[in-house]
Amino acid sequence: MTDYQPFLITFRLALITTAILFIVAIPLAYWLAHSRSKFKSVIETLVSMPLVLPPSVLGFYFLIAFGPSHGLGQFIEHYFNTRLVFSFGGLVVASVIYSLPFMVHPIQAGLAGLSPNLKDASLSLGKSKTDTLLKVLLPSIKPSLLTGLVLTFAHTVGEFGVVLMIGGNIPGQTRVASIAIYDEVEAMNYHSANIYAGILFAVTFIILLTVYFVNHRYAITKNL
Repeated sequence: MTDYQPFLITFRLALITTAILFIVAIPLAYWLAHSRSKFKSVIETLVSMPLVLPPSVLGFYFLIAFGPSHGLGQFIEHYFNTRLVFSFGGLVVASVIYSLPFMVHPIQAGLAGLSPNLKDASLSLGKSKTDTLLKVLLPSIKPSLLTGLVLTFAHTVGEFGVVLMIGGNIPGQTRVASIAIYDEVEAMNYHSANIYAGILFAVTFIILLTVYFVNHRYAITKNL
């Protein structure tokens, strides 16, 4: 009998990660889209690192950093009474960092593609930078926001190496769907593995189809 609990953990992780990153990515993407700081290239590189760095590498450094025998892990455990290694909280922290570029890049591209006159006109009318961002710029890049949300959610659903390294494989706590597939294949239980894989395939296909359809409809409506 197939255990569907890994899906509950997976989708809970994806929702929490996406919500956190949406809040974090907007100011970061705005800064990257408009900043002329000499440190901009360094920040962009750090944000993009998860795109090219093997997940196991990130997972290994998370494991070392958050381990109870190291400074950061000791600090978090002592002052917050929380151990991130082999816990759902650790999965969230790792997923937020690992999925960061999938939220930041679409929003940054959308903001960078807007006419500077839109921002200048809003500021000249007395609106603050925050109001300009929230009430003028973001509503103008709805397709980019949707793309960031969907890609982040879908990417988190498919994580394997990072979550395995930092969270392990604890049933009911850190055993996400991708790890469940690996376990079933190792056990030669291809029927259950096929169920897990089929559900993930269907979910990610529907998610991506939705974003392409919505963005296509938005482009048509905008050009009318």
